[in-house]
Amino acid sequence: MRVHDNEILIIYNPDSSADRKTVAHAQSMTKHVRSMAFDTNPATTTQFRGIINMLGVHPKEMLNKADPYYQANIRGREFDDEDWLNILIRNPQLLKSAIAIKGKKAIICNTPTDIYKL
Repeated sequence: MRVHDNEILIIYNPDSSADRKTVAHAQSMTKHVRSMAFDTNPATTTQFRGIINMLGVHPKEMLNKADPYYQANIRGREFDDEDWLNILIRNPQLLKSAIAIKGKKAIICNTPTDIYKL
């Protein structure tokens, strides 16, 4: 996923107060913020692969393990990397928090102020 060095891209859950605050903090940093609510702009497999590579994490680490869907359908099961990626793509609401990307750097914003780490 290409993001200009002066732009911040945020992939977030519009239903999450913390994620909306993350977008607001990003907008206070620069006027070049592009936010993508995953329910209206779903990311593709290629985009998620790029994000996972930038983050340097396993797809399972990006999931909210407290979510009822995760608890009922995923917990305790083993999947390969491709399956975890597919779970993430088909269930973006399971993302534990917003993902911010600037240039070639990406972070998971566990708190709204984590955006300042970019």
